[in-house]
Amino acid sequence: MKRFTDLVNACLPQVPELLPWDLRERLDHNPGILLLDVREPYEFAAMHIDGALNVPRGVLESACEFGYEETVPELVKARDREIVLLCRSGFRSVLSACTMQQMGYTKVASLKTGLRGWNDYEQPLVTAENKLVSIEQADEYFRPKLRPDQMKS
Repeated sequence: MKRFTDLVNACLPQVPELLPWDLRERLDHNPGILLLDVREPYEFAAMHIDGALNVPRGVLESACEFGYEETVPELVKARDREIVLLCRSGFRSVLSACTMQQMGYTKVASLKTGLRGWNDYEQPLVTAENKLVSIEQADEYFRPKLRPDQMKS
């Protein structure tokens, strides 16, 4: 039986990862990069990188193809565009980038450390209302909140 981390580790050799400072530099030189946030809509609404497109990982494959209710035309047409995938910690984004590569996307990368690392690097995050999120608010949001039944026994 494979675990979540096994799946992520299997994808890592083929998925380029960018650290937050690398992404900041890339965005400064190429503002046309598509930032694709694969977190759930409630996570995205709480805070995200300004200008990111939210396509939850659960509908990613159908969002990447025409003919589905989840189709996102901008994403379908981006097969040769530079895309950086984002999530909370950098794991869901690695899995998503791996999937997109299998679907013919040629320039996908994942933000290593995810939005937690982006915040640690003191880069801006905004809410759904486009209000700036303080570093302290983001720190609290990204702090793990596991229930006892979610802990390994």
